[in-house]
Amino acid sequence: MTAGVRPDPRRNTRTAAIMACIALAMAGLAFASVPLYRIFCQATGFDGTTQRAAGAAAPGPVAGKEVSVRFDANVSPTLPWHFAPERNTQIVRIGARQMAVFRAKNLSARTIAGSAAFNVSPPQAGKYFTKIQCFCFTQQVLKPGEEARMPVIFYVDPKFVKDPDTADISEITLSYTFYPVDQAGSGS
Repeated sequence: MTAGVRPDPRRNTRTAAIMACIALAMAGLAFASVPLYRIFCQATGFDGTTQRAAGAAAPGPVAGKEVSVRFDANVSPTLPWHFAPERNTQIVRIGARQMAVFRAKNLSARTIAGSAAFNVSPPQAGKYFTKIQCFCFTQQVLKPGEEARMPVIFYVDPKFVKDPDTADISEITLSYTFYPVDQAGSGS
């Protein structure tokens, strides 16, 4: 038996402080994981994440190099909108600035805000698909029955044709899904 052994209060305080620091670090990492993952995906094109161009210029077309781009539009079942591309596919010149237009219409009797999530498939093409301007960068608000044309200005980076992982890709799919945005407190 260990009669007379008393716990060391300094040791217990130090252990509690270390455990509290570990818990705070884990909570901080949990909050930071989503933005860090987004930054990682944007930098690498991982999981079909597209790039975002800083300026409005494209590098310029690569002679004789084209790819088909298919446009896919989806709406969350909880968002009463119709959403579709004006053209389902386009043949685009690699490196040239392109524009696609989508149409959205609010089918409800109230004003609704929506936000579009996007991706590119096949995933290895994501790091070469660069958006200059996109409706997905901002929240979209449509009044009852209102319809809007939403352009996407983009280009496929010329590095696409030099990457062995994209050598067999003849079609890229740009897919959007609109979700409702909670406008609590906005007066809408």
